[in-house]
Amino acid sequence: MVWRIKELKIWAKALKRDVFALWIAARSARTPWIAKLIAGSVAAYAFSPIDLIPDFIPIIGYLDDLIIIPLGIALVVRLIPAQLMAEFRTEALLISDRPMSYAAATVVIVVWTVVMVVLGHWIIGDAL
Repeated sequence: MVWRIKELKIWAKALKRDVFALWIAARSARTPWIAKLIAGSVAAYAFSPIDLIPDFIPIIGYLDDLIIIPLGIALVVRLIPAQLMAEFRTEALLISDRPMSYAAATVVIVVWTVVMVVLGHWIIGDAL
C-alpha cells in the first residue's frame, strides 16, 4: 500500500511538470501549430479554477481531471518531437521550483469571475 502512494506522488509530480511543459510548448515558435493549439487548451484547462464537472461532485468531479489532462498530455507528446518535448520538460522543472505568484492567481480569478458575470447577465438578460 505504501509503495502505491509513492507511485501516485511520482505520477502527480510528472503530471504537474508535463502541464508546465505544455504551457511552454504552446508559447514556443518551434512547436507545430496544431500541437500549440492542443497544448494551450490542455494547459489552460489544467490551470483554470473552473472544471467541466465541478470537483465537489463526489468521484466524477475529479474523474474528468484524471482523464482529460493525461489524455491531452499524451496527444501533445505525440505531436511534438521527442527532443523538443525533453527541452520543455527540463524548462518546466526549473519553472515549477519558482515561488507562486498570488497576484497572477488573483488576476485569473478576477478575469474568470468577470467572464461568468457577463455571460450570466447576457443569458439572464435575454431570458427576461
